[in-house]
Amino acid sequence: MTVEINNESGVAVDEPALVRLATFALEQLRIHPLAELSILLVDEPTMTAYHVKYMGEDGPTDVLSFPMDELRPPDDDEDPPEGLLGDIVLCPTVTAAQAAEHGRTAAEETEYLLVHGLLHLLGYDHAEPAEKAEMFGLKDKLLAAWATRRPDAART
Repeated sequence: MTVEINNESGVAVDEPALVRLATFALEQLRIHPLAELSILLVDEPTMTAYHVKYMGEDGPTDVLSFPMDELRPPDDDEDPPEGLLGDIVLCPTVTAAQAAEHGRTAAEETEYLLVHGLLHLLGYDHAEPAEKAEMFGLKDKLLAAWATRRPDAART
């Protein structure tokens, strides 16, 4: 699995931790080990420009996803397809600003949004109640598994 990260935000972020989380989530979802993912961290003016250009909405947002090969998690009896997942764009300053209102640290909010963006790359959405329940349930499951298996998790 190739996970590339490029931090153009000017904000210090634990980039290796984001790569580890993305890799973990993709493995849990049985995405092909040769799949490729790009994570880009940008500042607010850049995120605002992307938000306007691609979503037609003013102001910065926290995360945007740009799928490439429309890969999907395989069914239990299928082999995962190879390909490019696409790009996830995160804005650390927006993420940090909204973390407290969600009861998370900036790092936890970034992890939450990374998994959210990753699920969008894999075709999940939350426009309809049933879609939202599926996507958010899977996101919660992945983050709970990560919390117990991450390299820095407290061991008892």
